Amino acid sequence: MIYLSHFEFPDVEIEYDFIFRQKKTCYDTYYPFQILSKHQFRRIDFEPMTILYGGNGSGKTTALNVIGEKLGLHRDSLYNRSSFFEDYIQMCGMKLERRVPKDSAIITSDDVFDFMLNLRSINEGIDRKREELFEEYLQAKYNHFQMKSLDDYEQLKKVNAARSSTQSKYIRKTLSDNVREHSNGESAFLYFSEKIKENGLYLLDEPENSLSPAKQQELLRFLEDSVRFFGCQFIIATHSPFLLSMRGAKIYDLDEEIVDVKRWSELENVRAYYEFFKKHEEAFADKKK
Repeated sequence: MIYLSHFEFPDVEIEYDFIFRQKKTCYDTYYPFQILSKHQFRRIDFEPMTILYGGNGSGKTTALNVIGEKLGLHRDSLYNRSSFFEDYIQMCGMKLERRVPKDSAIITSDDVFDFMLNLRSINEGIDRKREELFEEYLQAKYNHFQMKSLDDYEQLKKVNAARSSTQSKYIRKTLSDNVREHSNGESAFLYFSEKIKENGLYLLDEPENSLSPAKQQELLRFLEDSVRFFGCQFIIATHSPFLLSMRGAKIYDLDEEIVDVKRWSELENVRAYYEFFKKHEEAFADKKK
């Protein structure tokens, strides 16, 4: 599904004309001016899955903030704005294929971190009763279940767990998973599964933060399914090799002198991982063979 078709940023000449006309001399920065234009990043043509790739300072987060602000998307955390942000937003253009759903949002790593802290605080004093888990186990194991939307994703996991475990194993694992999840940050994935609803446009800023490699791959599958089956569109800023490998993703490389579209296997960060593991390939070989 495509809600946002394309987005245009002001070019160098437009930015220069604006800055030249400013009479204010108390500013030492005109952010977000002169960030994206230095790499001639003028336009993004979106797919259902579009990725902005680049290192720190490349402008990928700035681009997400500008797009989110222009669209008026909901966000939980504050972000770095300047006195010139509104001027910049007015110079940007965009085209919508269809109306952006109301639940659409921009999600940042700060949002996830705040959520994790809140969960930890809430769950420090939780004392789950065995009777509640016993009832949950019976319902998940024996009741008829059919996944109809993304809202059923967590219930699907419970059903699969109950149908593959005995009652005692299910209760022990559920209790231990909850304690571990709220103490070591794995609840970050829970935030995405709760916030991302079907038929929505979502901007994700480095969602790999606080996620282990295994959890990043789980998030990858969740995002791919959200696009394929549940009508979502994603614009993601990331340098995670796992997320960069998403099927059908259109990737803009902001590390290039002139921003270009590339395959994930061509990106410098991914190539560095590939060359490293290829160099140490023998260390992973089965010595018994």
